[in-house]
Amino acid sequence: MLVRIVKMSFDLSKIETFLKNFHKNKQHIRNFEGCKLLELNQDINNPSIFFTYSYWESENHLNAYRNSDLFKEVWNNTKIYFNEKPEAWSVTKVESLP
Repeated sequence: MLVRIVKMSFDLSKIETFLKNFHKNKQHIRNFEGCKLLELNQDINNPSIFFTYSYWESENHLNAYRNSDLFKEVWNNTKIYFNEKPEAWSVTKVESLP
């Protein structure tokens, strides 16, 4: 299982627009082949910072999504609101305790 973590920072005035775009597309992302879970988290100390966690069956599935028209549309409608360069990590889940 591959976990993709993306940190994004927005101008406070753009958060509502970002959230509308996310909510419009979240089911499409979650239902993309190979995506097992999608989360959006907001920093409790800095409300302009958000993290997405997406869980993928494999790196090939993630790359298929990253090369898709869906990703291009979502990313193009997201990156215009950043106030800092986004950061991203792909990690392998070692252990999870429910």
